[in-house]
Amino acid sequence: MSSAIFDFANYSTLLVCMVLKFPQIFSVFKAGSAKGLSVKSLLLELTGFLVFLKYQMHYEYPPATYLEYPILIAQDVILMLCIFHYNGTLKKAPLYLGIFVVGWYLITFRKWIINVAMNMCTFISAASKLAQLQCLWQTKDSGQVSALTWGMAVYTCITRILTTLMTTGDFGVLVRFVVLTVLNSWVLATVLYYRKAGKKQV
Repeated sequence: MSSAIFDFANYSTLLVCMVLKFPQIFSVFKAGSAKGLSVKSLLLELTGFLVFLKYQMHYEYPPATYLEYPILIAQDVILMLCIFHYNGTLKKAPLYLGIFVVGWYLITFRKWIINVAMNMCTFISAASKLAQLQCLWQTKDSGQVSALTWGMAVYTCITRILTTLMTTGDFGVLVRFVVLTVLNSWVLATVLYYRKAGKKQV
């Protein structure tokens, strides 16, 4: 029974993550605008994803517990390029790419660096959600922010709490997913609130 639950959680998470950012990317393309999306939030999220993936790989955790992260990183890069394009700041992309590539190799230069980075990872990822919340509060408009993408993010965090409990039991990883579940839910609720408020004004 527990094996079936674990497999379902793993495979459903992987499937959801394969299309997690698609609704957001399509929304931006359709509108031809990145209104409501925070560049700071996306950059922080991408940083958190890269650190978490490197940590899991460095300590040789089961690939099934982090297999979705390369997919999420690829989607984040595409979304970031879309935002830069519609904001007219595409020239900044190579600079950020260079920083991420250098950081990827540097964080495992010493064991303590990857451990510190992982401890900071939860704060970085939390900061990315708070940056998106701040953007929503300032504009009071959900713009092109996809509620579906944030809803799927809530689901994947919940399933990762379950799979972590059933495998490594890593406390730092558990804390990360609990915090992200709360913050992703908060962003989702905020997006839905402003969307509803916008419809009432119309």
